[in-house]
Amino acid sequence: MSNTADVVIIGGGIIGCATAYYLRKLGSSVIVLEGSDHIGNGGSSRNGGGVRQSGRDPRELPLVMYGIQKLWPTLSEELEVDCEYHQDGNLRLGKTEKHREILQGLTDRAVACGLDVKVIDGEEVREINPYLSEEVICASWCPTDGHANPLTTTLGYYKMARRLGVRFITGEKVVKLMTVKGKVRKVITAAGDEYEGETVVIAAGLESREILGTIGVDVPLQKSLLECLVTEAQPRMFDQMLGTAEADFYGHQTKHGSFVFGGSSGMERYNKDNGTPVNNAKTAPCICRGIMKYFPSLADAKIVRTWAGWMDACYDGVPVLGTVEEAPGLILECGFTGHGFGIAPGCTEQIAKLIVTGKTDIDLSALHYNRFKAKI
Repeated sequence: MSNTADVVIIGGGIIGCATAYYLRKLGSSVIVLEGSDHIGNGGSSRNGGGVRQSGRDPRELPLVMYGIQKLWPTLSEELEVDCEYHQDGNLRLGKTEKHREILQGLTDRAVACGLDVKVIDGEEVREINPYLSEEVICASWCPTDGHANPLTTTLGYYKMARRLGVRFITGEKVVKLMTVKGKVRKVITAAGDEYEGETVVIAAGLESREILGTIGVDVPLQKSLLECLVTEAQPRMFDQMLGTAEADFYGHQTKHGSFVFGGSSGMERYNKDNGTPVNNAKTAPCICRGIMKYFPSLADAKIVRTWAGWMDACYDGVPVLGTVEEAPGLILECGFTGHGFGIAPGCTEQIAKLIVTGKTDIDLSALHYNRFKAKI
């Protein structure tokens, strides 16, 4: 088979799969290279499933608003898979006056971008979700937020991209980029294989920094551990996505009745690391204490499993998207900092349009690589 295509994408998570799907719909030939043996092996299949606009940095908010308005509502039908998308709102919870200040600041910035979100008091919170404890004194409420199933959505994009003719190659770890006549064109793998495209897209999560370094492009990413747990199935309680003012706890109830909760103990950076992300012994108990504080009725729910994964944390908390002036032919889609799932459809559709037409419907300039350049 030919190792040449219009576009070579590095990374087989939801960003790589969805970009390949939208590119193929626009007529481009595409090869996707995934370093592990499995599609969606990283954060794409190991996240809390939030599809939210509230609590977002204003620089990335237009992209996720676009996706929620234009793409998420019909995604299950388009991908022919149940993405388990619920648009039943997001409650971002607060317990103290400091939390109220944080929530009000986030809300004011979001409203300035045109989002329908407001701060409500504890009684209003419990009218929406009566299972929350009296410790919750306020929350931001965004009725158009929601959640979905990360695994089925990622694999849905993969399945449809393959059906349209995208070539996926797993177990093909990229170690080097090469330029031809000043343009990024070639991709070299650990096995010594060589792939070539008019455009090369980097959507490799945390590994993106090392790959980009081979041509002198440096995106300021570092790894940060995220941890989640799943409970046994419970009777249907609520459909909202939940978070907290300080983003230290989040979760939702799945279609099947189990709860997915994520959180932190503050000890993750001191975790043992033998090359495989493992849970910190303190984090799951910390999340469970949070669950019992917020939802006393879940105190006896059994934990089925826990997991951990590395997040590609960008230094300013938002992704790096688009072209690189000093590296023609290169497109970046990395640095999503733990919230790439909900933004994925809008982001990848716009990047596909950028590659094929040179234009986007949403202004991506605030997320461009050149924001890291020294200002004179």
